[in-house]
Amino acid sequence: MADKNVVHEGDNAEVVMAKAKDFWTRNSKLISIVCVVVVLAVAGYFIYTNYIQKPKEQASVDAIYKAEEYWRMDSFALALKGDGQHLGFLKVIDKYGGTDVGNLAQFYAGASYLKLDDNANAIKYLKKFKTDSKPMLTRKYKLLGDASADLGKNEDAVDYYKKAAGAFEKDKDASAEALFLAAYLTDKVLKQKDNAIKLYKELKEKYPSTKEGGQVDNYLAQLGVYNVN
Repeated sequence: MADKNVVHEGDNAEVVMAKAKDFWTRNSKLISIVCVVVVLAVAGYFIYTNYIQKPKEQASVDAIYKAEEYWRMDSFALALKGDGQHLGFLKVIDKYGGTDVGNLAQFYAGASYLKLDDNANAIKYLKKFKTDSKPMLTRKYKLLGDASADLGKNEDAVDYYKKAAGAFEKDKDASAEALFLAAYLTDKVLKQKDNAIKLYKELKEKYPSTKEGGQVDNYLAQLGVYNVN
């Protein structure tokens, strides 16, 4: 007697085909729309990258060169605002936002404002600068610390100096300088003795061969700490 529960391989294939046909019948319009959207997205990305973004990147490189030249000449107002013929960093930011050069102009603008004692704008633009470069991140945090300290925002300044010290510890001189500034502000301005001692000791331990590391014992002695190994 044949087992009614036995399903033959051919039957399975027919069932699968029937289900597939039914699925396509019910969803063919949606699938077609999705395919068209994917194709358009890929094509759009290709066109944007090759015919819009790349030319814009190249144009931004050409646009910023004069501002960088003024920067190297310490002509920071011209570097920021341009000279009437060439763009300054602010116009580069406006015109080439979203490019690598536009991002770099944020750093230059912040640093320029700092040189011009406009610390609020220095902080504004430096915060907008994004980077994966550890040395540049060190510089960014150091300048943010300087601007914050000039504004009397000393707790913010200490936080930025500590970030600068930790961003790229392989650069011992830059890290030691930033850590010393954090310790000094904590000691002399914030009057937080225990935190200052901790920071001075960290500086001595990590960067003993730097200029700042060689000065630490004097500051620790002023805080009543002697014979630090």
